[in-house]
Amino acid sequence: MRDLRKYAQQTTLRLVFGGLLVIVIVAEILIAIFYGREAALAGAFCILLGLLPLFLIWLLLWGLEWIVRRTEK
Repeated sequence: MRDLRKYAQQTTLRLVFGGLLVIVIVAEILIAIFYGREAALAGAFCILLGLLPLFLIWLLLWGLEWIVRRTEK
């Protein structure tokens, strides 16, 4: 029998990463079309800087989950 919780978690993670990837790519293409290459590079920097707190929160939660699982064993 398949682990449905793991499947749901994996699917959610893929949807979130895919959605973010599509949004970033579309945003960068639109910035490049309307404002030029230099603005698109600045936009990419700002988008990555804006996503940094989300990544750090995810990293913290992943680390806490790892610690909890390690102490349970």
